[in-house]
Amino acid sequence: MTVRVRFAPSPTGYLHVGSARTALFNWLYARATGGTMLLRIEDTDASRNQPDLVTNILDALTWLGITWDEGPQFQSAHADRHRGVVEGLLASGHAYHDDGAVRLRVPEDGVTGWDDVVRGRIEFENAHVEDFVIRRSDGSPTFLLANAVDDVDAGITHVIRGEDMINNMPKQLLLLEALGARGDVVYAHLPLLVDEQRRKLSKRFGDVAVERYRERGIVAPAMANYLALLGWSPGDDVEIRPMAEIVERFRLEDVHASSAFFDVRKLTHVNATHLRALGPDAFRSAVAPFCSHPLDGLPDDYVRALQERTQTLCDVEPLVAWLFAEEPVVDPDAWARAVAGGPHAEALLAGAIAAYADAPWESAELHRRLAELGEAVGLKLGKAQAPIRVAVTGTTVGPPLFESLEVLGRERTLARLRAARARL
Repeated sequence: MTVRVRFAPSPTGYLHVGSARTALFNWLYARATGGTMLLRIEDTDASRNQPDLVTNILDALTWLGITWDEGPQFQSAHADRHRGVVEGLLASGHAYHDDGAVRLRVPEDGVTGWDDVVRGRIEFENAHVEDFVIRRSDGSPTFLLANAVDDVDAGITHVIRGEDMINNMPKQLLLLEALGARGDVVYAHLPLLVDEQRRKLSKRFGDVAVERYRERGIVAPAMANYLALLGWSPGDDVEIRPMAEIVERFRLEDVHASSAFFDVRKLTHVNATHLRALGPDAFRSAVAPFCSHPLDGLPDDYVRALQERTQTLCDVEPLVAWLFAEEPVVDPDAWARAVAGGPHAEALLAGAIAAYADAPWESAELHRRLAELGEAVGLKLGKAQAPIRVAVTGTTVGPPLFESLEVLGRERTLARLRAARARL
């Protein structure tokens, strides 16, 4: 059997990270099995649709690397087909009119169940399932009707979706039985995404749109890698890996049922690891939209040093802003601690100005000369370099100091040291 899966978002909001995880798992399963993925836009509810968000959803999927083989299809284009199915169910006695709407007739006894790949056998007593609406009073099909008919028509073999859809399953299965199309479809309901308080991940409690994380400097391979870990385990201790390896290892049977914690700190860690794996040119390109200062002129070794200190692409701007400014923006607290209140700060500034005036402009030599100045006043290098760093960069943290001085250049370095000494 050739696997056919589908991802079917509604254009009623931005792409939720939970929906993105569902899309990713469908894509992974299709790629792992040599199957086909269909993209369907479920837009039959005109009262809630925001057509402009379709482009946003498609862009977010494309950014994540989730490609589809068929579509996007728009469910509203199948309206005639949906109407015909409802009329057929009315004619067969499986459905009836009720106060302007059409309801499916549910058997009064028995059970409706299925074997879920993730959760095992699940059953509902039919007595607890009401006769449900399949066509609204305005003539439009409900989600259940349109979804079931379109899945049948598309030949979908595996339905992979969120846990929140489980309660709809008996209705969907009863509808498929009424259509004579229950078939051998495989169902897998993915675990709920929750926050650190174990609440369902919701925009009421934080950022849930994929776009927000993209704007915050998360790169697509890291986001996709992290989403893959939410409910699935590769079976070893390696969590951070290229998507090609995840495809090779992905098995639907390895998805677990327990809720998955969407941990922004872990996502940030995954992102930092992916950033450090980039080559210097790839890192420069990735940073470009997030930094007002191009990194093209910086040496590769220095770019690598920036990578080691970067967790998101938004981190780079404050790391390099001092390098491109006429004068550094000095942090008052850093100045008070390391310069105004620092031991021997004036002597160190004066000594550095003299030592650096004729020094070979190489990081190792700049390091050696400042270390000697520190020893002369009884300070280790960590303490001795603090006033120099604040004078030159404006803060006590940042990229390696001596490599930074080398990149800044002799004249600009000396000018900043002199300005700091004069201010002191």
